[in-house]
Amino acid sequence: MIKPTLVIMAAGLASRFGGDKQVTPVDEQGHLIIDYSLYDAHRAGFDKVVFIIQPFMKDNFHAAIGSRIEKYMEVVYAFQTLDRFLPEGVQIPECRKKPWGTAHAALCARDVVDGPFAVINADDFYGRSAYESIYRFLTEKANDHNHAMVGFQVENTLTENGTVSRGVCKVNEMGYLTEITERTAISPFEGGARFTEDGGTTYTFLPKGTLVSMNMWGFGHGFMKDLEENFAPFLKENLEKNPEKCEYFLPFVPHLLIEKGAAKVSVLPTLDKWYGVTYKQDLDGVKKAIADMKKAGQYTENLWD
Repeated sequence: MIKPTLVIMAAGLASRFGGDKQVTPVDEQGHLIIDYSLYDAHRAGFDKVVFIIQPFMKDNFHAAIGSRIEKYMEVVYAFQTLDRFLPEGVQIPECRKKPWGTAHAALCARDVVDGPFAVINADDFYGRSAYESIYRFLTEKANDHNHAMVGFQVENTLTENGTVSRGVCKVNEMGYLTEITERTAISPFEGGARFTEDGGTTYTFLPKGTLVSMNMWGFGHGFMKDLEENFAPFLKENLEKNPEKCEYFLPFVPHLLIEKGAAKVSVLPTLDKWYGVTYKQDLDGVKKAIADMKKAGQYTENLWD
């Protein structure tokens, strides 16, 4: 059996944080959020990681992260650039600077992934049980038409410092995902959360316990083909309307496969709380949460010791 690979999307521009949040320490020992992700993933069974970055990031990223992790896991780099996997005949608009989005980021790892794989964000703290659940699924159930997503309760994924983007999910009685819709402006609200699509004129309520995607997915290897095949139709529909900012979001492809009846996505619920540095003001809260987890014995002072 080919062991699962961990794919980490780290090519984002980190515009809301105002800097390179992937290399911002979150404890006194200098660990980064990504260190905790890698440590938890390794404990769950992953021993190969693919970092998806932009080419200019490689030297600094390797010095800050990769050179340390390669002592414990196989480290591979994949590069997300605007021209990678671009369909024939499609021209990159002059105004386009940012990457094509998370689905395109995952696709950029196609040539270095040879079996089932998990996908996560570089700057999100997911919790140990989430990695254990996704690794178990990938080793026991994943195939080209059977995928999984870790579902977090919406109230456990918010920040008090602004809005966040989440894939809001609907799940049937058998635990399969039936619908996922990307909402880009979710904020805390009494009894759960709320989102707006018009800049704050009207809001839609999301009750406590609503499951959302934090971009922690588990896919059979054949999903890479699905990512590539659906990239061209996405660009055809969206590039002319929004050439500067349209994004090929990762949840879009599983949603499309579900609609077509071409795949099933198991939702693996977790009660873990998400931590992340979406905004600069989030950093102190993340540091406190990690310090508390260390005091509770969930992590040692120096992780890899």
